Amino acid sequence: MPPDALKPASVAAPADLAARIVAWQRSHGRSTLPWQNTQDPYRVWLSEVMLQQTQVSTVMGYFARFLERFPTVQALAAGSEDEVLGLWSGLGYYSRARNMHRCAQEVLSRFGGAFPRTAAELATLPGIGRSTAAAIAAFCFGERVAILDGNVKRVLTRVLAFEGDLASSAQEKALWAMATELLPPAAQRRAIAAYTQGLMDLGATLCLPRKPSCMICPASELCAGRREGAPERFPVKTRKLRRGAQSLWMLKAFDSAGRVWLEKRPSRGIWAGLYCLPVYESRASLLDELAPDVRPAARDDQAFLHVLTHKDLYLHPVSVPYEAECAPTDSGRWFGAVEWSALGLPAPVRKLLAVA
Repeated sequence: MPPDALKPASVAAPADLAARIVAWQRSHGRSTLPWQNTQDPYRVWLSEVMLQQTQVSTVMGYFARFLERFPTVQALAAGSEDEVLGLWSGLGYYSRARNMHRCAQEVLSRFGGAFPRTAAELATLPGIGRSTAAAIAAFCFGERVAILDGNVKRVLTRVLAFEGDLASSAQEKALWAMATELLPPAAQRRAIAAYTQGLMDLGATLCLPRKPSCMICPASELCAGRREGAPERFPVKTRKLRRGAQSLWMLKAFDSAGRVWLEKRPSRGIWAGLYCLPVYESRASLLDELAPDVRPAARDDQAFLHVLTHKDLYLHPVSVPYEAECAPTDSGRWFGAVEWSALGLPAPVRKLLAVA
């Protein structure tokens, strides 16, 4: 079906939908989150990046800690990557943190420390995609641009009964065009932010993936998906992420002072740029790394599963005691608990060390 054929005739008028969403947001939407009620692009940007694939309840504490340590984009740009990753540790998707650090530096070098005011310019910065750029531009500068995060896609595809498969870039492009048409008029600059926030709130609180609360939804009368009796079948996305599985062995070397040996991961691949226990593809390759005199002391700890978005990791820790003057591997060093607790560590490694 060509994109033009997907445009529904069921929505009464773009202004009608926008007006309903704006009115609902101002009376029932969320308004107490720490990144709301501000036009500071730094705070809005920080929250948008943290909220990607992460729940609000999880982000709250991280957001506060980041602002305490890095209250401005200038402070973030001046910080070290290790410190940024340390504060991010546990949020996952660490490329977000690395891109965020690079982005702060580019805001200084390219824009003099002030975030650009248009979505088009914002999208040229590292880690800022089209939807994040639009959110910053809409919330902070009143630009008439549409966002399409996961919640908004769900709301709009249901309202429009949008049949296009969002696994197709052409169909997603068609939805972007419709989302832009549904925005409040450019003259209503104050309504742009309320409408954008309203769509996000609606998807987070009422228009849920399962069992949406259609009876109290402000868009219910306009929702073609509800009228068809099957809002939960939207959005349509057929391409499934192929999951894999991998087993890894981790050298948990420790000395008599209770320190642990950590090394920094390569800049690419799993846990890129984080500090980690040395990782091996097999138990045999781990043992080959050990000096002959310490191999007999190697002890297999309880293996466990760590679930990533794209694969299941079966992790096998092997504990080995060392003398403090020894170096278990060619790279890395000994870290005490106070030191490693401030590092960017993969979540399973932090969990292992915390119970040691």
